[in-house]
Order: sequence, then C-alpha cells, then structure tokens
Amino acid sequence: MSKGIKILIVEDDENLRFLVAHRLKTEGYEVIEEGDGDVARNTILNEKPEIVLLDWMLPGKQGAEVCEDVRKAGYDKLIIMMTAKAQDVDKIDAYNFGASDYVTKPFNMDVLVAMLDSKVKFVLNNDKSEIHRFGNMEHHPNIHTLFSEGKKIELTILENRILLYFLRNSNKVINRDELMLVVWGYNSDVNTRTLDMHIVRLRKKIELNPDNPQLLQTVRGVGYRFNAG
Repeated sequence: MSKGIKILIVEDDENLRFLVAHRLKTEGYEVIEEGDGDVARNTILNEKPEIVLLDWMLPGKQGAEVCEDVRKAGYDKLIIMMTAKAQDVDKIDAYNFGASDYVTKPFNMDVLVAMLDSKVKFVLNNDKSEIHRFGNMEHHPNIHTLFSEGKKIELTILENRILLYFLRNSNKVINRDELMLVVWGYNSDVNTRTLDMHIVRLRKKIELNPDNPQLLQTVRGVGYRFNAG
C-alpha cells in the first residue's frame, strides 16, 4: 500500500542506495535516487520530496552544502543526514546547516524504517508534531526547540535526541549505554565523557540551577533519570 510519501535518497554508493531504495519501496514509499550533490540540490527543489536521506560525503557538493543551499532556497521538509562516523554528528551540530536529524552507517534497515515511519506519523500526517510539556517548558522536537514562558531556546540535534528520549521515558532510569546507542547509533564510537558533556549542555538549557539539577538527575554508577513530575 502506498504511503503517498516521496523520499529522495542521495547516496553515491550504488549498492547501499539500491538496498535502501528497494526496502523503502517495499514499505510503500515513493522513492527517487541521486548519487551527486549538485544534481541532488536541483532534484530537491524541483521534486520537493517529503523526506531527503542525504549522504554526508558526496561528489559534486557535500551533503552539508546541499542541505544549506536548499534551506536557503526555502525547502522546509525533513532532511536526514546519513553519516559514516559518529564523530561527524558533532560536526552536524557545529555547522548548524539545517539538518532535521541523522542516522549513522552502517545502519540497521529496520531501525531506519522505524525512524522514518515515526517521523511520517508525527510530522507529516497530523501536520502537528509531538509536543512534550515539563515544568514551565514545551519541547517541540521536530523543530529542535524549547519554549519557556514565550522565550525560544534552540537545541542541537544531539540535545534534541537526548531530551526526547528522556521525555518519552520519563521517571525511568536510563543507563549510559542505552542512551549512547539511541543518540549516536549502531556503530557508535563515542565515549561516556562525550555523553556527559552533552548532558551538561542540555542542563544549562532546561534547569533553573544546572549545578543542582532537579529534572535531569544523575543516577550514580548507572546513568540518568528525567523527573517529569
């Protein structure tokens, strides 16, 4: 059954592109494919797919440049970066060029499909996204933003992922390994220090007193718990 959703896969590795395209077609997505950054930019603006799966390293134009270009030209749908190394994810935040999310290679096809289905459900079908409220804040994950008493607080992709996972699992103790797998993906080669650094940054955005956190608490020797109240 067709989902009526068009996905553009931009990937220069033909084997991977074929595998992803084949699987997404069987899941009912309409799929178009490109292998070059320059061509992909034009395809995105002409075809206006609902979702773009965009490789980080491309001939022609790099994925980051393609993303930035089409955002400047007004394309506002989902762009999911495909990156080979977990470290690149930090660059994705640093460049801040408008990616909606990312997936690290090698990815599990079932996980990719689940991620896309979830995004379609929340962002496209209802045209209203998942919103979480805690304390005096509202989290709008699809735009990586917190609203606090009318004030807008931008989140990086990683902070957004971490917070969303806590909000979906509030009051549960989440161990560090589980969190790293969810946030950085399958071939994660990040260490717990990197995770802790992102937690510190996130606390600065959500806690009244980040040095004495009330919401995002450390569970010694295990991980973290989010107290939703």
